[in-house]
Amino acid sequence: MRLLFELSGEHPDLPVAELECVGRVLDTRAQVAVAECPDPQAARRLALTHVVLEYLGECEPSIEAFTALLIDLAVTTTKPFAGRVKKVHESQMAASQLDLERLIGSLIRGPVSLSDPVEEYRAIASEDRCYFGRVLFRIDRGEFDARSPMRRSFFHPGAMMPRMARALTNISLIQPGERFFDPFCGTGGILIEARDIGARVLGSDFDPTMAAGCRQNLPGLDVMIADATAVPICDRALDAVVTDLPYGQSVRIRAESMDDLYDGSIAEIRRILRPERRAVIVTHRDIADIAARHFTILQAHEQRVHKSLTRRILVLA
Repeated sequence: MRLLFELSGEHPDLPVAELECVGRVLDTRAQVAVAECPDPQAARRLALTHVVLEYLGECEPSIEAFTALLIDLAVTTTKPFAGRVKKVHESQMAASQLDLERLIGSLIRGPVSLSDPVEEYRAIASEDRCYFGRVLFRIDRGEFDARSPMRRSFFHPGAMMPRMARALTNISLIQPGERFFDPFCGTGGILIEARDIGARVLGSDFDPTMAAGCRQNLPGLDVMIADATAVPICDRALDAVVTDLPYGQSVRIRAESMDDLYDGSIAEIRRILRPERRAVIVTHRDIADIAARHFTILQAHEQRVHKSLTRRILVLA
């Protein structure tokens, strides 16, 4: 089924990269994408998407072209519906949001209900295109807020926020029932997101305090106290690895230097990961040269957290 995605605008690349876990991306513009997805309900796992729609069509960003599209589609419904329009700030659509919404209401055959609609038809005008679809569902961002690190049984400063942890987990392409590993699991935030989508999760950390805290946050989870450069896991046993590599002088490590730790742990991830499967590595400085010794770098992203911290995200295979 072809789906239309209204994406978060907080990052230019990650929302589109995340879509690969549910389908094949066909087209993108700012804050919008079209993808072919075999199971539309699988898109409920996404973190950086706001709205998921059934794709109905697209046109040039003019009221004349949009009118022609609606006439050609000849949408008919017996359910009370509302028409809504999102204009991304890069849009070339000159017509107002209100005019476009009135057009939807007049050219779809069915009962209009702005106060209590059963169906919503939505246009997204972005750059040089205007996309149109029927809303299937919205992603509940409140569920991620409810899993805030500060609400967990064990909290440690610097933990990754749930929506980013879920997005990186999705970018790893892990599927329900597959084996997922975080060798620097810390308080377990990444593992929580992987478990939530149905993966079989395993974590390790060299710091016993962190390992114990992770067990508090994920009761029943198998968490090992292990050196990430020599984890007790068989070769090619895992389907995905996602981890936030440690940094700073206070981090407890066995390696002689952070470079040795990065090189050794990435080599170990290569050993335990199945061929052609993905690892997603987060660091706080550029280690592309180290990663390239062991993997092919498929993607590289940056996320500014605050003025002194920029996350660098490498997608490896």
